[in-house]
Amino acid sequence: MSQQTATEGGRDVFLVSNSVDELGGVTTWSHQMARLLSGRGHRVHVVGIAPVAEEIRQKLPADLPYEMTTLYATHPPKARRLHGVKGRLNAPERRRQASRRAQMRAKADVLTGMFRAAAPGAVVIVTQVWAMEWVSLADTKGLSVIGMSHESFEASNKSTRGERVRRFYSEADRLLVLTPEDADLWIRAGMENVDSMPNPLPFMPDEPAPRTAKVVASVGRLSFEKGMDLLLDAWADAVPRHPDWTLRIYGAGSEEATLRRHCTELGLDESVEWMGSTSDVLGALREASVFAQASRAEGFPITLLEAMAAGLPAAAFDCAPGVREIVRDGEDGLLARLGNTMELAAHLDALMTDGALRDRLGDAGFRHVRRYSSEEITDRWEELFAFLER
Repeated sequence: MSQQTATEGGRDVFLVSNSVDELGGVTTWSHQMARLLSGRGHRVHVVGIAPVAEEIRQKLPADLPYEMTTLYATHPPKARRLHGVKGRLNAPERRRQASRRAQMRAKADVLTGMFRAAAPGAVVIVTQVWAMEWVSLADTKGLSVIGMSHESFEASNKSTRGERVRRFYSEADRLLVLTPEDADLWIRAGMENVDSMPNPLPFMPDEPAPRTAKVVASVGRLSFEKGMDLLLDAWADAVPRHPDWTLRIYGAGSEEATLRRHCTELGLDESVEWMGSTSDVLGALREASVFAQASRAEGFPITLLEAMAAGLPAAAFDCAPGVREIVRDGEDGLLARLGNTMELAAHLDALMTDGALRDRLGDAGFRHVRRYSSEEITDRWEELFAFLER
């Protein structure tokens, strides 16, 4: 099929992730791109490997304009390595591993069936490397396969994901990371198929938030890597000078009970509001005047894009190239050294104290973040599809 025909008729695009609805930026990105590509006339199918527990599940609209499939009814057994003679003689574990591999092959056959039914010019986008373990077992002949890493090079290589990226993405047509800086690091590490692609803005309001409420907002999973405990520590330093300000934390996750106890121990219960998950992030941000992010690790944080699109000045840890790519320190936000809660507290103090500073940084961020408009980023994806088909 010619490129012109494939483009005019729309492509089959498969977005394959660990889960279709787990709370977090990858799921938000997947469904945003599914909507954007569907709006361009492509036939999109969002595929998840396994379901997730109810408490970490995103609420998705019932009328999605694309297909959605989860391969497993329950989470598959974890892989374990059989070490040495003792491992090889562990008959129950060997049987369990053999059963797991057989299940993986069966689910990969389901993927193969989906891929074979696609029209020429189809694309498989694998958003997480765990999901690539199943895609690598499927027949992808004739399709363009794009692997993605939604975290920084440093974060990947602090875990087993770094080794798995090298192993499972090396034969993909492209490995996309979130910033040119991360792409350079992967290339230097020996990956030859790497490029970068930023996340698109989920929304772009016509005007910034009024920034009149004495509220600092933070949005993110209540998990270790998102650093809400560090944010509470910084808030404990900053809020005594601003007793009329409130920190609102939007999100849910496994660390919620621990974080609430930490909040109480710090004596912050009167100044911190736990808002739970929200489906109206823009509405939540418009009710605040400052955005705070204390993540230990990030890729290209969508919540930071959202805050700047809402016109909120951000105080954040400089924890990844993606953060530095989005925020220009002192120009449209304030960055603190990773883990330095006193420095983050000083930035929060400055933003709560100085309305003119809030307005200057917030307005600058509102202008600058438009370079990540959904239209521009979707154009870049379509250009990549066309290039890989040649």
